[in-house]
Amino acid sequence: MARIVGYIATSLDGFIATPNDTLEWLTKYQPDDFGYQEFISTIRTVVMGRGTYDYVDRELADWPYADKRSIVVTSRPVDAPKGEIEIWTQSIDALVAKLRALDDGNVWMIGGGKLQMAFMERGALDEIEIYVMPEIIGGGIPLFPPTGFRTTPKLISAEAKSEGVVQLRYRFT
Repeated sequence: MARIVGYIATSLDGFIATPNDTLEWLTKYQPDDFGYQEFISTIRTVVMGRGTYDYVDRELADWPYADKRSIVVTSRPVDAPKGEIEIWTQSIDALVAKLRALDDGNVWMIGGGKLQMAFMERGALDEIEIYVMPEIIGGGIPLFPPTGFRTTPKLISAEAKSEGVVQLRYRFT
């Protein structure tokens, strides 16, 4: 059974992107400094919402997940996708069942908090690794959208990294 995990960065004031959906505050940091290569080596499947897909499509020349099974959750068609992707239009519950049936590596919930929140609400996000960046960006897209959902995840670890970054790892199940 696949483990479903999150790996995400947030500003100190709790945002994952600016109001106009940019990451310039984050891209000055080097992901290799924060265990990205080790993390991505455990991942076989990436799942993202449409907003994250559109960002990757717009900002990166090549599809960065060519060696991964890639699923984009959206209700709109994707014209000329950059990489080999599966469009998911069914329910989140059906997606959770499909992902749990995989046995060839972990599943990464990439990007936006909406999809991660939908998985948390269903008890389907096993762990999340959050990098708190020493940046205050004053507003934007929140790490987790306010839905009224409450939980108390278990802290696995907290570690100070270079450049004032803090890594937090939590377990949900």
